[in-house]
Amino acid sequence: MNPVAEVVVSIALLLGCLLTVLAAVGLLRLSDLLARMHTTAKPQVLGVLLALVGVGLQLHRATDIAMIVAIGAFQLLTVPVAAHMVGRAAYRTGQVDPSVLAHDDLAEELERERRSAG
Repeated sequence: MNPVAEVVVSIALLLGCLLTVLAAVGLLRLSDLLARMHTTAKPQVLGVLLALVGVGLQLHRATDIAMIVAIGAFQLLTVPVAAHMVGRAAYRTGQVDPSVLAHDDLAEELERERRSAG
C-alpha cells in the first residue's frame, strides 16, 4: 500500500474512533434525553462509517468490501429509526418536556387519535 493511502486509512480510522468515543462520552455526560438520543445517533453512525471506510481502504477482497457496505447500510437504516422510536416512546411516557420542542407534531397527532377513539 502506498504511503498516501496509509495516511488516509489512518486518518479515517482515528476520526471514526474519536467520534465513537465522543458519542459514548456524550451519552454519559448529557442529562437531557433528547440530547442523549442525538449523541447516540449522529456522531456514532458517522464514527462507524469513517472506521468502515478506513477498513475498506485497507482490505481489497470483494467479500470484505461487500460485508463493509452491508454493515454501513444497516447502520444507516437502523440507527435513525431506533432513535426515532426511542424519542416517541419517551414523549408518550412523559419523559420529554414539550416546552423544549420547536414544533410538536406528535401532540396534534395524539389529540386526533384521542378524538377519533373516544
